[in-house]
Amino acid sequence: MKFIKRLFIFSLVCMILGVGTIFGFYFYVKPELPDVATLKDVKLQTPMQVFSQDGKLISQFGEKRRIPVSYDEIPQHLIEALIATEDSRFYDHPGIDPIGITRAAVVVAMSGSAKQGASTITQQLARNFFLSNEKKIMRKIKEIFIAIHIEQLLSKQEIMELYVNKIFLGYRSYGFGAAAQTYFGKDLKDLTLSEIATLAGMPKAPSTMNPIYSVDRATNRRNVVLLRMLDEKYITQEEYDQARAEEIVSRYHGAEIELSAPYVAELARAWMVARYGEEEAYTSGMNIYTTVDSKLQAAANKAAINNLIDYDMRHGYRGAEKVLWTPEQPAFDEDEINKTLRSVPSYGDITPAVVTKVNGKQASVVIKNKGSQTLNWDGIKWARKFLTDDRQGAAPKSAADVLAVGEQIWVRQVATVDESEQPTSTWELSQVPNANTAFTAMNPENGAVLALVGGFNFIHNKFNRATQSVRQVGSSIKPFIYSAAIDKGLTLATLINDAPINQWDQSQGTAWRPKNSPPTYVGPTRLRIGLAQSKNVMAVRVLREVGLDETRQYLTRFGFDIDQVPRSETIALGAGSLTPMKMAQGYSVFANGGYYVEPFYISRVEGPFGDLEFEATPKTICRDNCDAEETLTEQNEFQEQDVALKNTTLDENTEPQYAPQVISEQTAFLVREMMYSNVWGGGNWREGTGWNGTGWRAQKLERRDIGGKTGTTNDSKDAWYNGYGPGMVAVAWVGFDDHNRKLGRTTPNSNLGKDQASGAEAGAKTAQPAWVDFMHDALEGVPQVDKSIPPNIVRVRIDRDTGLLTNKFDGSAMFEYFLEGTEPTEYVTNQITDSIYTSDDGSEELF
Repeated sequence: MKFIKRLFIFSLVCMILGVGTIFGFYFYVKPELPDVATLKDVKLQTPMQVFSQDGKLISQFGEKRRIPVSYDEIPQHLIEALIATEDSRFYDHPGIDPIGITRAAVVVAMSGSAKQGASTITQQLARNFFLSNEKKIMRKIKEIFIAIHIEQLLSKQEIMELYVNKIFLGYRSYGFGAAAQTYFGKDLKDLTLSEIATLAGMPKAPSTMNPIYSVDRATNRRNVVLLRMLDEKYITQEEYDQARAEEIVSRYHGAEIELSAPYVAELARAWMVARYGEEEAYTSGMNIYTTVDSKLQAAANKAAINNLIDYDMRHGYRGAEKVLWTPEQPAFDEDEINKTLRSVPSYGDITPAVVTKVNGKQASVVIKNKGSQTLNWDGIKWARKFLTDDRQGAAPKSAADVLAVGEQIWVRQVATVDESEQPTSTWELSQVPNANTAFTAMNPENGAVLALVGGFNFIHNKFNRATQSVRQVGSSIKPFIYSAAIDKGLTLATLINDAPINQWDQSQGTAWRPKNSPPTYVGPTRLRIGLAQSKNVMAVRVLREVGLDETRQYLTRFGFDIDQVPRSETIALGAGSLTPMKMAQGYSVFANGGYYVEPFYISRVEGPFGDLEFEATPKTICRDNCDAEETLTEQNEFQEQDVALKNTTLDENTEPQYAPQVISEQTAFLVREMMYSNVWGGGNWREGTGWNGTGWRAQKLERRDIGGKTGTTNDSKDAWYNGYGPGMVAVAWVGFDDHNRKLGRTTPNSNLGKDQASGAEAGAKTAQPAWVDFMHDALEGVPQVDKSIPPNIVRVRIDRDTGLLTNKFDGSAMFEYFLEGTEPTEYVTNQITDSIYTSDDGSEELF
């Protein structure tokens, strides 16, 4: 009895000492313990994702990959695998597992080393959120107390949800949602039992037990997890056998980009950082929905880049990127070639390759990630030598005229049809273009940017030419000048003298002689034809009729910065400089009936669980009963702004904001009519009165609801096409980043067929094909829209030559639109003596 009594006293003392020690440790470390309550409002560091308006992933920004999932979205097998492997008494313990700790202590005592862990899932969660991985006793003590606090604060479901979303699983993947995408390219819900077990086995050593680093280690660890699940009766023997027999197939999967729009993604990233700051933008898991439409963006990508490559190819082949070996040197084997190519980037469809054999009219090449392929003559014959921007060498006769063994070249895969007219593809010699391009499309009703291409390739050059490149606009400016003329009282039938101008400039000591392109002149010509055929001398005379200062001030109505419009008559020929986005904004005024709308890119921003953080409230067009409608009062309202960061703001307490009407609906209609003629021309070809506008290439679209305007600057340094179709305005630009370099000219290639572009580069030839190809895809399935004639527009029969009224019904007559009250009142006579403008000294400026 005395022994039992002493043993009891000893045990009691030990218990008191143990409890006292625990309390002592607790009060010692309590000041250093974090506030576990923060887990209630924890914000997981989740990358920012950028989407199109229809939900296609464009880009992802952030150091940590994470795809948060709620508890209900976690597969049951994953929960079971984690419990079986990491913490079999998860639902029974209070945060620490005394049985597990005792077992681990016995193993340490017997073996002398820690071969078995005792950390619960809750302890791992505590370590991941609040502590480091350093192996110190004090860290372990803190971990225990934090785990107990977590269990008191959170339910088991909440703990499991946080663990599944927080745990690091290698390759920058945090949480099982991200790991499923990284290793298997799947959503968590779509994983097989084998794949779930593979991921569930990784928390022990995520850097070395993942299937990308070592399939063998990952397989062995997966089998351990499956056996534990079988032992715990979470799976059947059949499920175990089937999952164990499944081969692990894994590779690194980046973010599954569904839509290529990197310039749009960069605009969204910059906007987010400016609005929320870098840390919140990159880690809060917000989803940015842009205004771009995936179909239209894909169409813009294809049209703009293919058109640029076509321009580049017709100017000739500039030779190999580099020579890896010469005939006198040992040739690389395929492994050496592949190692070299791995370090060379691809630019979209343009991929690096190395020539290994040249024979007759074909060549063998090794292509990055594609192995050995053949370049046939159809993919080589275009490559006559580039001499200058204006000159090309002779057409090649064999592959040896173009290629040599050992050269690193560029190739791209192009779609073709085989002999049975079935779609197929082939490889074609290519090169990285020296020139560049921009393309943008926007909704003229609210300013939403529907598609944007900022250059040839974002990896090659990140400069966004659509929003940042200020270029001379050439004849693209003419519709705005003609709009001012209509508001001044001119009509589509007003005759302007298409005749050379020879004006002495006393201050310069030279004569200013603006010329048409081509330099042909036809005398008195109607205003409609002058714009449609882009008559330069007529534009100068129209500008003089309106007045230089009045015209410059008028241009600010469209959002143009007056400082970028020189105080010179050369603005009639396009001396002003604007970005492609500004041009789209300006042309939208004509397309929407006269209203000024600003482009914007961000539609809405959502938090990681779908909560609305921001929603754009662009100014809308209101045509009836608009008490709050704004009017244009000051030019400063529409000065150049950084549209990439500006955007619209969310203000739920304000009344709807209406877009100001800056020109009348009637003026917008009449300018659209002239741009319609830029495509479709006029007259009757059978009666000998037919004529084409400079944009006639768009007739292949076979739509009567489109229109536009070409633009070419002096020496063809910039080529433009700006136009409208149902629900959109689109602008295409091509030029060199070097403002001094000309787009040049080409001669026909004798190896190619008759359907090839040649001659001097210009807006219609160099930029418009991109616009046409885009519209072909963008308007597919879109019903043709009938012409809508606004109030106070009348249509009268006039004489083609004079613009006066006529009673004739033959080829000399036509119908024309007029603003009511401006239609001619006189009938045509046999002689015309006063229907032209005269020079400043009163003398007629005829030929």
